Amino acid sequence: MVAFEVPEIDYTRYTNRQLAAVPLVILAVALLIVGGWYAATGAPVDPGVDFTGGAELRVAVDAPDGQARERIQQTFDPAPESIRSVPSDDTYILTFQTDETGVSALETQARDAGFEVQSSYTVSASFGSRTQGLALGGVAFAFLGMSVLVFLMFRTFVPSIAVVVSAFSDIVVPVALMNLLGIELTLGTVAALLMLIGYSVDSDILLNNHILRRSGGFYESTHRAMRTGVTMTLTSLSAMIVMTLVATVFGIQLLAAIGTVLVFGLATDLMNTYMLNLSLLRWYKYEGVAN
Repeated sequence: MVAFEVPEIDYTRYTNRQLAAVPLVILAVALLIVGGWYAATGAPVDPGVDFTGGAELRVAVDAPDGQARERIQQTFDPAPESIRSVPSDDTYILTFQTDETGVSALETQARDAGFEVQSSYTVSASFGSRTQGLALGGVAFAFLGMSVLVFLMFRTFVPSIAVVVSAFSDIVVPVALMNLLGIELTLGTVAALLMLIGYSVDSDILLNNHILRRSGGFYESTHRAMRTGVTMTLTSLSAMIVMTLVATVFGIQLLAAIGTVLVFGLATDLMNTYMLNLSLLRWYKYEGVAN
């Protein structure tokens, strides 16, 4: 594991309200974005081909970017729903709202226009709808199971709800950023959200255990937990940044989307664990029912 020097933060300089304010404001803004997106589109985040059904075509176009996009728009009937370029070469990833029988016609149109068809795949609308229900149900079930497990572990409301709220924010903030950055909900990004639940629980439970169940003062226990937790999260964060950059350069859209969601989620987890969760634990130990 990469060794990171974790500075000892003087938490006595900040009140509980000051520590909790930033994470809660960011969570509120994220909820507004997700809620507004749902009101405007009928979905909290734009679903990809995996969930809506349709076709995806990967073609190579020997032309500058502007001309290539214009040629693509003029070539296909129906026109593509989205056109994404691959930075490392002249490849473009096109998505269409069409059935399985339509993809062969799209490939023919591409070849007639002089494009090189590198790959294609289709998903039926009914299969995509079922897949979406199963994927979102899996996320909800995982979150519910995590919440129940946390309450069984700590058996007190404040430490347990601190973990649950932090994990909830770790999911909502990346989803809001997915909307702003145009990242669609796919099986890959659902997997990233599931991984974020695990990452969040690891760091939050580590902090709670050090403060509530181990010997030593509150701030001494906090710093011990941070030495392990921050190192663990920063190591994962560094790996995800590298993966995202490499995947983006080589046009591996799935890995790039997964990496981007995990980068945002891990950064959010650092904030939520050592500001929001910590402020709730300090209130619980010194001002709440623990006394």
